[in-house]
Amino acid sequence: MIGRTIIVLLLAMSLAGCVRRTLTVKSNPPGALVHLNGVEVGRTPMTSDFTWYGTYDVVLRKDGYETLKTRGKVIAPWWQWVPIDLFAELLPLHDKRTLSYTMKPYSEAAVDPQQMLDRAERMRTQLRSSRYTRKPATAPTTTAALAR
Repeated sequence: MIGRTIIVLLLAMSLAGCVRRTLTVKSNPPGALVHLNGVEVGRTPMTSDFTWYGTYDVVLRKDGYETLKTRGKVIAPWWQWVPIDLFAELLPLHDKRTLSYTMKPYSEAAVDPQQMLDRAERMRTQLRSSRYTRKPATAPTTTAALAR
């Protein structure tokens, strides 16, 4: 009889709810492409399930705005601390987290094509004067030379 009771209790506990975790990323303006830890996850506002608490690398990109690279902290609530989390996993809880960001529009100086060309020319000059720069090959490489 006690064995059946224990089995019934274990089955009831295994069928109980579990903690659901969702992370929402918002941006002003909306519609920015979101990368979390290097993985593209959608456009803002977006909501996704997550498993781990901690710090996420966040990258937001949108035409006309500066790319935003930052870190977002998702801290565990008290009921997800050890050993309380063992009991919390048996309850139908929902942990909703939100990361919100404001993006800056491109400034005119940042997108001035002449400034970019001038910078490229300066870098080209530095590269040519470097001792690590290789001289161009005098004869083109052929497939016959590679086959040897």
